[in-house]
Amino acid sequence: MTMPDPALTPRDSALPLWQQIEQALLRQIRERQLVEGDALPSAQVLAKRFAVNRHTVRRAIEALEERGYVRTETGRGSFVQEHPYHYPISRRTRFGRAMHDLNVESHYTLLDTRVQVPSRQVARALGLIAGERVHRVVYSSQVEGRTVDHSEAYFPATRFPGLGEVFARTPSVTRTLAAFGVTDYLRRHTTVMARLPDAEVARVLGQSTRRPVLCVHSLNVDPQGQPVQFGITSFAGDWVQLMVSSDL
Repeated sequence: MTMPDPALTPRDSALPLWQQIEQALLRQIRERQLVEGDALPSAQVLAKRFAVNRHTVRRAIEALEERGYVRTETGRGSFVQEHPYHYPISRRTRFGRAMHDLNVESHYTLLDTRVQVPSRQVARALGLIAGERVHRVVYSSQVEGRTVDHSEAYFPATRFPGLGEVFARTPSVTRTLAAFGVTDYLRRHTTVMARLPDAEVARVLGQSTRRPVLCVHSLNVDPQGQPVQFGITSFAGDWVQLMVSSDL
């Protein structure tokens, strides 16, 4: 016979079982029996430990995830949440430079590139006229082996012919634009919002569609003020903390 963990109060307690399990796991985290990056035992193991069903365990883990104490990666399990990377947003935002300043390894992974008709939002941001097309470049950023964002970058196709192939060779927004003579660019505006990711973004980030992401819409312009890139980036909120500079 499986006996319930002594951390749980009697079954007639007013506190729901899932909440008792949440508190027991949280106590282990706070007492550093489980430290940042540690994997939690599987739902099956925890269900046996607490003498409950796996649904009750999952409810407790979801509660810890909602409070930011753990993160769940699809296909891998749940882990004690680490401290996020600080990503500054300023007039000269550069992801690679920001990660270099943090002394961490980072790189881009190209997911897709194509030339297409832009949405109304993209066309308006880039100042395009009817009939003009854009390069759509989709990529993700990895920091110390972890995927921290999913990005869609849009560039005017007429101004940057063959940009997709150039990005595939670099891959870097800064080096790609430099290949076309744009050696500097500035952030004109940044909009940050929280939203739930769609299935594709959640898959790339390795998280649940129920876990919000930080969605950043941004417009970069050349020194003459001409738009060169409109971006939509979904950051894994568990991994990235945005810091907005006062120079924006």
